[in-house]
Amino acid sequence: MHLKKIYLEITNGCNLNCDFCIKNKRKVTNITYDNYMYIINKIKNYTNELYLHVLGEPLMHKEINNFINYATDKGLLVNITTNGYLIDKIKDNHNIHRLNISMHSFNSKYGISINDYLNNLFTVIDSIRNKTFVSLRLWVSSKYNNDILTYINQRYGTNINELSDNQKIKITNNLMIDTFHEFIWPDLNNKYYSEKGRCMGLIDHIGILSDGRIIPCCLDSKGVITLGNIYENDLDQVFDSKRVKSMIDGFKTGYKCEELCRHCKFLD
Repeated sequence: MHLKKIYLEITNGCNLNCDFCIKNKRKVTNITYDNYMYIINKIKNYTNELYLHVLGEPLMHKEINNFINYATDKGLLVNITTNGYLIDKIKDNHNIHRLNISMHSFNSKYGISINDYLNNLFTVIDSIRNKTFVSLRLWVSSKYNNDILTYINQRYGTNINELSDNQKIKITNNLMIDTFHEFIWPDLNNKYYSEKGRCMGLIDHIGILSDGRIIPCCLDSKGVITLGNIYENDLDQVFDSKRVKSMIDGFKTGYKCEELCRHCKFLD
C-alpha cells in the first residue's frame, strides 16, 4: 500500500480566527519532536509527500524548521499550507518542496495592512522560490483580491485582472495563483447531505491529527472518522480493517458509506 501523500497535523492551534474556518474544538496539541520523529519513521515508506497540516497554522510550531529538515533527510517531500502571517519563520529554509499560502485568510481585523502583509509575504517568497514551488490560494469571493492582484501585477509585471473558479495562473518561475470557491466544511450538523459521491480519501491520502488519531482525509478536522492511532496501529493494520475497505470500495463506486462523508460536498 502506497499513498500519494499523508497529512500530518503538527499543531491544531492557530494565530487567526477566520470567519470561514470550522475552528478547532479539540484541546490544543503540539506534536513533540520525539513523537514527530517516531511518526515520520513509521510512515516514510508509505508515501513520498508529507503535508504538515490538517487544521491549525503549522508555522506556529517552534520546531517547524527542524520538522521540515528531519522529514527531508528521511527522503520525504515536505509541503506546507499557511496563512502567511508567520512566513518569516521559514525564510531561510530551502528544504520546502511546496508552499501553499491561503491568502484568503488575510483580514484587516488582525491589525496589519494589506500592503505590509504582501510586502513581507513576497519578500520571503522571492527568497525561497528558486527551490520551493509556491501556490497562492485565492477564493474568487475574497474581498481583498483586487488589492492582491494589483500588487502582484506591479511587482511582477503581469496583467491579471479577473479571477474565475478553478484557475491555475502562472505568475513567474515557481510561483502561481490557484483559485477555488469557498466550501462548506464537512460536519454532521451542516445542511448538505448526499449518499452519492467519490473521494480520494484513503485512496491516495490519509490524515493524522496532532493527538495521533488516523483519519481518512484532511477535512475530517474533528476526527469524527477515527480509524486508529499512529502511536498504537500500523498503517497496514488500519487499511486491512473492514471499515476502511468499505469506505474505499464505496468511494470508487460513487457511494459514501460514512455519515460525515455524506455531509461533505468538497468534490461536488
